Parts: sequence; structure tokens; C-alpha cells
Amino acid sequence: MLRLPEHPTVATHWGTYRARMEAGRVTGLDPVAADPDPSPLSDGMVEALTAPARILRPAVRASFLRAREAGQVATDGPGRGHEPFVELPWDEALDLAAAEIARIRRDHGNGSIYGGSYGWASAGRFHHAQSQIHRFLNAVGGYVRSIQNYSYAAADTVVPHILGDKRGLVSEHTTWPVIAAHTQVLLMFGGVPWKNAQVSSGGIARHILSENLEAMRSRGARLISVSPLRDDTAGQGVDWLPLRPGTDTALMLALCHVLHGEGLADRGFLASHTAGFDTFAAYLTGASDGVAKTPEWAAGITGMAAAQIRDLARLLARNRSFVMVAWSLQRADHGEQPYWAAVALAAMLGQIGLPGGGFGFGYASVNGIGNPVPSFSFPSLPQLDNPVADYIPVARIADALLHPGEGYPFNGMDRVYPDLRMVYWAGGNPFHHHQDLNRLRRAWQRPEAVIVHESWWNPLARHADIVFPVTTVLERDDIAASSRDRFVAASHRVADPAGAARDDYDIFAGLAARLEAGERFTEGRSAEDWLRLMYGQGRQRAAGQGLDLPEFDTFWEQGMVLLDAPALQDQPDLMAAFRADPAGQPLPTPSGRIEIFSERVAGFGYDDCPGHPAWLPPKEWLGAAGDYPLHLISNQPRTRLHSQYDLAGQSAAAKRHGREVMRMNPADAAARGITDGHVVRVFNARGACLAAVALSDDVMPGVVQLPTGAWYDPEEGDAAQPLDRHGNPNVLTGDRGTSRLSQGPSAQSCLVEVAPFNDPLPAVRAFDPPEFISRSGFKTLKDK
Repeated sequence: MLRLPEHPTVATHWGTYRARMEAGRVTGLDPVAADPDPSPLSDGMVEALTAPARILRPAVRASFLRAREAGQVATDGPGRGHEPFVELPWDEALDLAAAEIARIRRDHGNGSIYGGSYGWASAGRFHHAQSQIHRFLNAVGGYVRSIQNYSYAAADTVVPHILGDKRGLVSEHTTWPVIAAHTQVLLMFGGVPWKNAQVSSGGIARHILSENLEAMRSRGARLISVSPLRDDTAGQGVDWLPLRPGTDTALMLALCHVLHGEGLADRGFLASHTAGFDTFAAYLTGASDGVAKTPEWAAGITGMAAAQIRDLARLLARNRSFVMVAWSLQRADHGEQPYWAAVALAAMLGQIGLPGGGFGFGYASVNGIGNPVPSFSFPSLPQLDNPVADYIPVARIADALLHPGEGYPFNGMDRVYPDLRMVYWAGGNPFHHHQDLNRLRRAWQRPEAVIVHESWWNPLARHADIVFPVTTVLERDDIAASSRDRFVAASHRVADPAGAARDDYDIFAGLAARLEAGERFTEGRSAEDWLRLMYGQGRQRAAGQGLDLPEFDTFWEQGMVLLDAPALQDQPDLMAAFRADPAGQPLPTPSGRIEIFSERVAGFGYDDCPGHPAWLPPKEWLGAAGDYPLHLISNQPRTRLHSQYDLAGQSAAAKRHGREVMRMNPADAAARGITDGHVVRVFNARGACLAAVALSDDVMPGVVQLPTGAWYDPEEGDAAQPLDRHGNPNVLTGDRGTSRLSQGPSAQSCLVEVAPFNDPLPAVRAFDPPEFISRSGFKTLKDK
């Protein structure tokens, strides 16, 4: 085990901290001095080490263990999420899991194993659960993988059709300092919420949002936030333009119509740098469909005044303007359209590639977007090659489980869902980030085996067959580095593992050895060996970029190295080279240009995603409300990252009556007899949950806001739609693809109704461990 320095460092997705130690154990975490705006999300990490929900030993679902010991596949229990568990010694649990993996491979092939993971479990480069599970599964013959992510799946698919690659979405963003120095009008669709910018995958050295917004305010720039929520952009000096959720595309099209109709569009840029504008213009004017996309037309859709839309278009045209679009906009029906329309709007303004002009996606959706960083990438754990070619779009996991062998369209292809017999999950919680959790729960009963690595008895662990207890960030040594930040940090082990918890690496090494793949997985290295190897490789890469990292032991002692940011003049604007020389620096699109109209997408023949930006009414929106007249915004929480540490710290303290808090406009509440602090039932045809109400004028009328991440806590029993007692909005959201192009999640297109809950409040059981049966008691039951 590596030496613990006098002043240990802990690296997380929400910041880097120095650990306060007493008697060799962590008692608190203090942000590093380099961070000007640290996040308080670390508050619950120490408390959660010993929470009652901590998983201390390997455990197996009772009926699953009974069936396997009888040599049977089918189980006779009530199902996953409904049963007690039996704790087993490590060797027995590993033997059971290895035998199950071997059986599935033998009977159904590796193409029946789904390797589930979401990369937010750890900021470390080695103990990165997604890398660990993929490496293990590849070492034993491969697995069905997922592509995309829940954050920006629709954008991930459509942006390459527009720009040829993912620039402006995952890379090459115009930096915040350039925007702060040059942009005169910052138009933010979905705002730039501070709560989201608390976090960034791979870790954070400095939180950058507040200082850059303040620089813009000090310079007199105009900040305009287009959102149903006023505080999606925090601070003073922000103009709030509320609009109906899901109607941003209509607003963008009307802005484009004004630019086109009043001669404000940059015709030269459109002619030299874009393809298909004439087709798009025919749609704007109504020549192609009979509907002109005027401000008056958009006013009836968005709820904004036509004059306000017209004035906004003129303001953008006469200033250096930057169009930002949050990731949240594309997590909705037809989520591809606002991204495509934003590029078209920026192209018509003609400022793409100029300092402080153009567009970009995801600013403040996480901290690192727009962060000026050196050209340096730290190594990660190699995942090996996957012999299984099959995959599914990440948000279609329930469809795959429910409809094996059935066809589905995706990005111009006709694909077939695999027949998944095993789900192996390490890192992440699908019972947090997936939609329509009651449907997912039904789908989750179909595999023959579900194996999960977890630290706490969250909903994923409760719905598993075999549960392996894993260490937390505080209980293992690692190295953090992010391509979106400019640091390398040690993350020191500052607490002993709880109970019998082990690192993911040790668990997978034990399984790999049992499956005759031990050497392929470990390559004969311990965790410390890997850390030293990866750091050495990173040090060589840094030297190649003129960056000096200390040798490993010095680095481990000092805890963090902060690298210099590139000078402002060395921070390029998105697509500056293409703007300067479109012929010599063409985009990797079929035309070599920005494709406002895409022949390729049009050729797919999808009526839910045509070949140019278009207004397509969502399946659920306030313009077509019926029995459910309120639009639910289920955005990222302020008090936690996704569902992590919901049981402690800021997240636990923010609950009311033990439940998640839903914000509601006072007028909507008064119409229903609801007062501040009232516990309500939020419901639609898919399910219902309880939540505590907070009244707020920051939420526009007709909208309620319930953040994601409260641990799913369904009432006991076999109801198809049990009441969630805790306030998880994903019992309400629809599990349908954004379109046939992307098949992304569409959580933000969701209508609900809200009513006072006047019955006795049921106890929240989300943080209670499940029922256990002792090994001896289980044997007695089995013998009976």
C-alpha cells in the first residue's frame, strides 16, 4: 500500500480536497486553495462511510442462490427488488459469480452479456469503474456495449451530421476567457446553471463559471437566459426570457426568420461556409410547407411576445453574439432539433470562428466545458479489445431487455436488439438515470442473472442477484486527471475499507483468475504497479508537450500539480481555421461545410427528424396538455451529483419530511390548495411519487421542477406502478427515444398533475438495508 502523506489529497468529480485526519482516519474535507468557487458536495462523503445502507459483505438474492444450488436457472421468488439477501464469504460469492458467467458464455455466448456502467463512479484514472468492467469483460470474451450517454445522446448523434464530428459538443469549444473578453451578447438556451457546473467528469481543480460570468458583467456584456427557470443562470444582471419547455426550436426558427426577412443574415458566410441554406430558407418562409416561421407564429408556441422575439434577433445581429445551448434541451422529444437550429442561427449571424462569436454546447452543463487547458491527455486503464461488435443506444436498455430479437431504427440503420441473458453493472445507477422506472423494473426481471458492484444498498443493488461490496473514493489510492481541466492529483486512501469491501480491480482479478483470464486482466500488476505505470506514461506525454511533472514519489507526497493555462491569444475560437480557409480546412461532412440541410439525414426518411432544423411538436408539452396540465422539469440536483450520496450531507439535509423538494409556482399551487412545505402526490399515467413543495416565482407558471437523484423507493407489494415514497421524478418520465435518428432519452418532455397528499405519510425506506437471511437460516429454509 502506498504511503499516506501528512496532508492527503482526495480527488472527486466535484473538486479536489485536502483531508483532515485524526488518528489515521479522515474526519473532513477542505477544498484546495486553488479553487475560487468550491462545491460543498463533499460534505456527505465521510458520513456515508459508515451509513446504515453501507454494503459490508457479498450478498446474493435468496431465490437466486436457492435455484443455483439446486442446479436450476429459473427462480421461484417474487423477483428482483422484492426479496431478502444471503451474505456469503468472498470465495463462495466469487465462485458463484464466475460459474454464472461461464454458464452464460457457454449456453448463450458473450453476445448475451451486457456490460453496464456509467463513468461517474470515480474521478480516478485507474479505479474508474467503467474502465475496470470493460477490461474484465473483454478479457473473458467480450460483451454487448452501450454507445452515447444519457447527458447528450441526441446531440452525440446529430452534431456529426451537421459539422462532421463532435467539435463544439465534446471538444474544441471556444473558451470561457475568450467569451468573457469578446462576447457582447451571450444568449443561453437552458441557461448556465451553477449547480451543474459544480461537477465535471474526471475531477476539478478550479470551478470557473462564476469568475467568467462576473468578468462579462464587469465588462457590460448582455447576459440572456432562455429557460422555464429563472435561476438556470445565477447572479445579478441576467435577463430572463421564460418560455414553455420544449419550444426552444420554435424560438430559434423565428429568430432565423427575422434575420432572413430583414436582410440581417450574413449571406456571404452562408454561401461560402454552409450547405443547404436555400432548402432551410424555404422552410422558414413557409414556401415548402405553407407555414411561415414568424415571431407571431413562435409566440403562440413559446408564450413569448412576438415583439420580444423580433427585438432579440436584431440585438444578436448588431453585436458580437454567442449562442450557448445546454445539454438539457436535447433530452426531450425531437431533441436533435434545438442543436441543429442553434447552428443554423449562428451561421446566419455569420460570426462562427470569430473571437467571442458563434455557438457551443454544454457550457456549465459540467464545469470543464470551455476551460482553457494544455494539450495533454493523461493515460487511462486500457480496456482491451472487445470481440463482440453488438451495441445498443444507451437509453434503450429497457427496450432491449423487453424486446430481444426485435428490430429498431437508429441513425440510418435497421438494427436488432440482442438477447441479453446477463447484466453486469459496475459504476452508476440505472434506477436513477433511466426513464419510466416502473417499466425498467419490469424489464429488469428478464435477464437470467444480474451482478452488481456497489458501496451502498441503493435501488440498483436491491435489484441484483449477486452484490459485491466495493470501496469508495476515500478507501483507495488513485490518480485523477481530466482532459477538461489542467491538473493531475493524487487521491489518497484516507480510510480503511468498510467491512469486507474490496476494490473493483481486486474483484475482477479474482473472477478473471477463476475464468482462466487472470494474466490477461492484471498483466501481473498490482493496483500500485498500475498507478506508477500510468503516471510514468503521463509524465512522458507531458514532457512531449513541454510540461514538467515531478517523479512519482514527489507527486504522491505533494498531492496535486496545477498546470498553466494557455495564454488568451493561444486559445482558439471554435472553427476559426475553417472560417479562415473553408476550402483548405474543410469540415468532415459530405459537403465539407456546415450542413444546414443534410442530404444524408433526409435520405433516412425519418418523419421525426427531417433533413434540416424543424419544429416538431413534442409528444408531451403545454401546448397539448390534457389530463396532466403541468410540465415536469427533472433536471440535475443542486445537492448531489446524480444520485450519489443522496443518503448524507447536503442532499439529506435539503429534504423536507424526508422527501425530495419540488418547486412550484405559487399560482399553480394556490389553484390546487397547496401551501409551502405541503407533501403532494405527483402523478401521470406512468406512475406517481411523493414530494415536498417549495413555492418559487423562479419557476414559470405551468411548470414544476423536481430534480433527479432521490433514491427510488417504491411501496412494497406487486403493484405495476407502486407509489414512490421519496420523490424520484423518473417514475413519471417517458421511456421513448428522442427520434429514430438518435434514440436518446426524452425525459424533459413530461406532463404531470399535482395534488395534495393528505393521508398519513408513509415512511421513506430508501436508505434502509434490505432484509437478510443468515447462511444457516437459509439452509434451513431451503431444506424445508
